[in-house]
Amino acid sequence: MSAPRFWDPDGIKFGVPTYPWRLAPDGLATRAQLRARGLRPGGQEVAAQILWRSRRTRSGIRAAYLYRIDQAKPVRPMTPGKWAALAKANAARRTCPACRRDAGYTLPTSLGVCVPCADAPALAA
Repeated sequence: MSAPRFWDPDGIKFGVPTYPWRLAPDGLATRAQLRARGLRPGGQEVAAQILWRSRRTRSGIRAAYLYRIDQAKPVRPMTPGKWAALAKANAARRTCPACRRDAGYTLPTSLGVCVPCADAPALAA
């Protein structure tokens, strides 16, 4: 039986240590996994990568970069300014451009307006 296609723990073939899906060693995590632990990469270089076949991409290969957990830093806390900017951005996503009211939900991009405004032309006809 041959080795898996993406098995390159020394980084000779791909330039960085590479592992197949679900076979990465302990102590490494993706950005999402770090974030779930309240951590961030903190400027460290990519320690390894995971490669797998996928039909979602043109090349047919997807990658996830791995970082060392022991070198990760805590996530920076949100400042009052960032909270205010986030609240303003979310309010803009809820405000209907036609009637200028806060819909109470994020407007569907397929409509571009709130549901009552989207239904209004249908009711008027």
